Amino acid sequence: MPELPEVETVANGVHARVHGQIILSVFTSNKPQTFKSPPELIAKTLTNARIDRVHRVGKTIVFDLTRKNGRVQTPEQFLVHLGMTGRLLISGAEVPRPPHTQAVLTLSSGQELRFIDPRRFGRLSVHDEPYAGPGREPLTIGREDFIALFRNRKTPIKAALLNQSLLHGVGNIYADEALFHAGIRPRRQAGRLTRGELTRLRAALIKVLRHAIKLGGSSVSDYVDADGASGFFQLHHAVYSRTGQPCHTCRTPIRRVAIAGRGTHFCPHCQQ
Repeated sequence: MPELPEVETVANGVHARVHGQIILSVFTSNKPQTFKSPPELIAKTLTNARIDRVHRVGKTIVFDLTRKNGRVQTPEQFLVHLGMTGRLLISGAEVPRPPHTQAVLTLSSGQELRFIDPRRFGRLSVHDEPYAGPGREPLTIGREDFIALFRNRKTPIKAALLNQSLLHGVGNIYADEALFHAGIRPRRQAGRLTRGELTRLRAALIKVLRHAIKLGGSSVSDYVDADGASGFFQLHHAVYSRTGQPCHTCRTPIRRVAIAGRGTHFCPHCQQ
């Protein structure tokens, strides 16, 4: 599933190409799994709306829209969650639509913004209030607030990092990578980490996420950006999906265990 850097990359790419454009018409496949809002409400809300901004909140891509309602400009939001295999691609109208196209927005430029999702775990919806996401933003959370998130929590720190109600946007890849760079074992109980360790973890998480955004995210499965291009951060993974390979720092083989039902990768020497 795309995580914060991948979603940020897609949102930034889409924004650069569509902001300021008018949505002339909307096609939806009406597949029930895809739509959190009724497809007819999505079509009604988006048609003739102007796309003012496309940005990320957690793992959700948010379109800020302005729609004329008589003489009144009504703000709305269109939310896209990519799920496991969802993609947002911008194409010319003459380009054949690929299989599993679940929604198409025809834009005033003549291009189409297409949501393609073979497994249909993605979700589309519209909101009339600003979407804040389920948890705190990991790129901007302050040190004291970050430390407070994990106070008295008995779950492993890896599981706590994946809890979207605490920090939204962090997933399996970047939790593993941040814990490695902070030198913390993923099974450590979150509430027993020291202030110094949590301060180190926050800094490592921010650094890893920003580096991944710069490189366009990690393409380890279906993820591509708005132009259909893969990311490059997978070439810089220190531990994720490197089971049995030598640690780049100490040459100890990387281990894999299951925590909270997720494959978890770490260096038994560098992480304590």
